[in-house]
Amino acid sequence: MTPLVLLRRFLFYALVAAILFYTVFPFYWAIVSSLKSGSAIFRVEFLPAAPTLENYRALFAEQSFARNIVNSLFVASVATAISLALGVTAAYALGRIKFRGRAAILFAVLSISMFPQIAVLSGLFELIRAAGLYNSLTGLIFSNLILTLPFTTWVLTAFLRELPRELEDSAVMDCASSFRIMTEIFLPLMAPALAATGLLAFILAWNEFLFALTFTLSNEKRTVPVAIALITGASAYELPWGRVMAASVIVTAPLIALVLLLQRHIVSGLVAGAVKG
Repeated sequence: MTPLVLLRRFLFYALVAAILFYTVFPFYWAIVSSLKSGSAIFRVEFLPAAPTLENYRALFAEQSFARNIVNSLFVASVATAISLALGVTAAYALGRIKFRGRAAILFAVLSISMFPQIAVLSGLFELIRAAGLYNSLTGLIFSNLILTLPFTTWVLTAFLRELPRELEDSAVMDCASSFRIMTEIFLPLMAPALAATGLLAFILAWNEFLFALTFTLSNEKRTVPVAIALITGASAYELPWGRVMAASVIVTAPLIALVLLLQRHIVSGLVAGAVKG
């Protein structure tokens, strides 16, 4: 092995190590900080001298954080399920059926996802209030669809376009309906894309803050990002940073677990649309 090859390999692994440190260290520091109490949290320690679970206990004992987690899980799961169900059918129409205005519809779907949340906040607030969904989980689900549905539709459309046309032609020769072609032929092939798209849509809904802050009033209806933001103190030094860090760890851990569990499907789903069948 030549010195040049060794140098390139060393630089590659050094770059990978730097990226891993940059991405993983904040979460590690949040775990370390969540195990400290009092003024110890302001001391720089890579391992806590006296680790304690007091912040986690106080988080559930002194406020309804468990309820907030259930709210976030319900809103994100239902919004993701609806987005996948509607996104699959829309993607089949936009990706496999030729009709006038298909490009315009795809452009409209992409345009919706380009608008910042604040641009549609006032209009969406009026719709939510007029429908009687203010301060309800149903209102949060429908508002999150603005974020998740265009994303799932666009990604699944790109994936469906790359599936071999011969599969559909042979099914049509056997007199299969469009619904049967979608459910029995394309849907099994879309499992990696559905896993990747569903997870990313779930993360979008799970981390959503602005809509959850605007469309909820009582703590019983708030999701975890809003609940964390409303953990307050009289000043920055009196703010329960340990409790904030504990809440951040609890909120982030399920997402990391899902990514590790579905990493094979995520990778294959993200790259499948780039490879023609």
